Amino acid sequence: MPPITKGQIVAFGGGGFAMEPDNPLLDDYVLRLTGKRRPRVCLIPTASGDNQAWVDRFYEVFDEDRCEPSHLTLFNRSVEDLYAFLREQDVLYVGGGNTVNLLAVWRAQGLADVLPRLLAEGVIACGVSAGGLCWFERGITDSYGPGLNPLNNGLGFLPGSFCPHYDSDPRRPFAFNGFVASTGQPGLAAEDGVGLHYVDGRLERVVSSRPAALAWRVEPDGDDARATIVQPEYLGGTS
Repeated sequence: MPPITKGQIVAFGGGGFAMEPDNPLLDDYVLRLTGKRRPRVCLIPTASGDNQAWVDRFYEVFDEDRCEPSHLTLFNRSVEDLYAFLREQDVLYVGGGNTVNLLAVWRAQGLADVLPRLLAEGVIACGVSAGGLCWFERGITDSYGPGLNPLNNGLGFLPGSFCPHYDSDPRRPFAFNGFVASTGQPGLAAEDGVGLHYVDGRLERVVSSRPAALAWRVEPDGDDARATIVQPEYLGGTS
C-alpha cells in the first residue's frame, strides 16, 4: 500500500460538467466540500491536451455566480510557480482524456511533486475518467490505443486500482475483472455518475448523480474476480 496522502480526492466514474451539463449534482457536491459560497475552482485539462473546448465548456458551467474559475495549461505553460498558483485554489478539477499522457506531463512539469503538499493543506482534488484514474496505483486504460491495457504507474495517492465508465463501456467489466484477477489485488469500479470520495486515502463516501448508478468492489476470487455492489448515496434525494 502506498504512503497515505492526506487530503480529499473525489474520483468520478463519469459525469460532471462535460458529460452531464444539465445535471450538476456531482460538481455541486465537490463545491460544497469547500464550505465556501464562491470557491476557487481550477480546471486542469492536461489529459485532453489542454483542449480549448474543455476549457470553454468549463467557464460556461463554472461561471462567476457559482465560483471563481480559473484553469492551468501545461502544454503551453504560463505559470512559473505551480505550488504558489494552485495553493490559492479550493478545488482542482482534472478533466478526462489520456491518462498516460497526463501522468507523463505532470511528472515532467513537476505538478505530481507539489500535489501531495497541496492536498495536505486543504486543496480538494476531483476528476472524471482519466482525472479519476490518475490518483490510484493502477487500473486499465485506453491511452495506448483503442484497446484496454494495464496501467501500473498511477500517482499512487489512493490505494489499489480503479475503473471508470464501468457501465457505459461494455468492455470494461470483463477487462477490469481480468486485471484484478491477474494482479491479485482488489479494486473499485464506478459507473458514470458515481463519485468516490476519499479522505486521507480512505474511502469515506460513495455518491451519485443518477438514481440507478452503482459502484463495484472487485476482488480476486481464485483465477477469476468477484464484483459486489457498493450502493451510492443518490445526491438528488428520493430516487
